[in-house]
Amino acid sequence: MAISELQLPANVTAHDYNAAAPLAEGLAKDVAARLNAAIAAKGRATLVVSGGRSPVAFFTALIKQPLDWSKVLVTLADERWVPVEHADSNAGLLKRHLLIGAAAKATFLSLYRAAGSLDVAALEADQALAELPGIDVLVLGMGDDGHTASLFPNSPNLVEGLDPQSSRRCLPMLAPSVPHQRLSMTRALLASAGFTALSVQGPGKLATLRAALAGDDLAQMPIRAFLQDPLDIYWCP
Repeated sequence: MAISELQLPANVTAHDYNAAAPLAEGLAKDVAARLNAAIAAKGRATLVVSGGRSPVAFFTALIKQPLDWSKVLVTLADERWVPVEHADSNAGLLKRHLLIGAAAKATFLSLYRAAGSLDVAALEADQALAELPGIDVLVLGMGDDGHTASLFPNSPNLVEGLDPQSSRRCLPMLAPSVPHQRLSMTRALLASAGFTALSVQGPGKLATLRAALAGDDLAQMPIRAFLQDPLDIYWCP
């Protein structure tokens, strides 16, 4: 079974690969092409990526692509509310695996704020994102529970997080199964991206996508909100 064999909405494009390395390479080439086109059109580009272990191979492939990183702004779709030095920091992950070599010339906008509470940190991140010059490329991941970014099922603030008309760009979120508090871009901001890619691997994620396509309750599986918009899905076994 492959992504292309699922009954996908007309606005969703499938990219099937036979292994993780070709997927990372193919996604990196497509992302770099989009970023280069944005730079050619307006002199700069904005890339929003997801954290966790899954994107590391993509980061490694992306920094090998021809790209003027000095004209790229990089930020995260979500972040754990921990300092950059913490092992679970998504910003720390980017500094180790993406913002290195030529890519170190990119501008990085961190969501993390050392505020007195998660709510205050989210407000400060929201204000910082007001300066975001649009999103040219967004690369999302997806959990087995159907979450994306840090828009988790049953999380407080999820209704506002999924509201396409929300005025908030960033909200405080909680992951039900792990202890770290989260900061997440809202659907309203994420959906403004010029190009959105969803990168998933393995039969478990394929089953999750099949379940997401079979229903319409966004709160149950937040990834459904992004299957309603133009989306490119990159998958390998």
